[in-house]
Amino acid sequence: MEHQSHPLLSPVPGTERRIDSFHFGPADAERSLYVQASLHADELPGMLVAWKLKQRFEALEAEGRLRARVTLVPVANPNGLDQQLMDTPLGRYDFESVGNFNRRFVDVFETISAGLEADADTALSDEAKANCGEIRRRFRQALEAITPRSAFESTHLVLQRLACEADYVLDLHCDFNAVEHLYTTPAAWPTFEPFARYFGSKASLLATDSGGASFDECFTLVWERLREQFGDRYPIPYGSESITVELRGQQDVYHPLADRDAQAIIDWMTHAGLIEGQAPALPALPYPATPLEAMDFVHAPIGGLLVFAVEPGTLVDAGDLIAEVIDPLADHVAEVRAPQAGMLYSRSQRRMATAGMIVADIAGHRSHRSGYLLAP
Repeated sequence: MEHQSHPLLSPVPGTERRIDSFHFGPADAERSLYVQASLHADELPGMLVAWKLKQRFEALEAEGRLRARVTLVPVANPNGLDQQLMDTPLGRYDFESVGNFNRRFVDVFETISAGLEADADTALSDEAKANCGEIRRRFRQALEAITPRSAFESTHLVLQRLACEADYVLDLHCDFNAVEHLYTTPAAWPTFEPFARYFGSKASLLATDSGGASFDECFTLVWERLREQFGDRYPIPYGSESITVELRGQQDVYHPLADRDAQAIIDWMTHAGLIEGQAPALPALPYPATPLEAMDFVHAPIGGLLVFAVEPGTLVDAGDLIAEVIDPLADHVAEVRAPQAGMLYSRSQRRMATAGMIVADIAGHRSHRSGYLLAP
């Protein structure tokens, strides 16, 4: 195991922080995997899973069974981890910029694509592997050329530089109160569908561009756009396949769950040939993949006490009662009903709703949304 330390830009003197990465497996392996946890620093189940994985990767490396170069970042956001207010962790948004820590990752597509076809020394060719290597070189070069202006940007750049050359990127998150689910692209779904089975994903939401410049898409979108621009003339593979793994809810920090999730990742890696060995038989997929455009955010019509009628992981039909919002002063009871059939995979932890607040998420099958597809 190799341990590296990456200093972050300090917001003020005396507040130095760093991101630690751990590297396993052959340095010259043909394939590579990047795993990070707790980019939203109030989402801690992934941090425990990452700690479990660190022990597993060390053992696999010692046994000579790792067939990939693995980079692991157990604490992806030390700045956000230190954001506490009156005993409450607030690690989803940056206090200074009010930016979501998993939005606005830098887009370097234009820098990568500029001259990619015309430059005689680095031009694209008929060799897909060579093209992939050149694009990755340009990806890293473009990121290295950027100087961060804030701690927020510094964190983003360190993480992007660590992951930009990986074949596979796993970003470990969780929701508020939820069952297992994930987000990936339609192009990457064949790669990650076996993982969804091992993981037991109750919802698998697919979109090429969800509109938020999130961590997983800051890699995949570059390759998608390069394929659109040059793919009719040169073979360009998907040089990065990324997935956001939602490890249930914020309170689900338990050894048995983390052991199960870490094992799902190990099983998928074995299935994909990143670990030597025989992978377990693929379980059934609990719920089919659905377009992110077909997902519904269900909102509270009024403010008041939020009383749920269903648990996460419930299949609902259109019109089913999800919750009641009760105004105890006016005796007004507003019903919150499912707008379409699907899997209710996540709901709010709050029990006092504000008018218009998102109270639940449903993975449906009727695509009806476009543009920005994510929660704030």
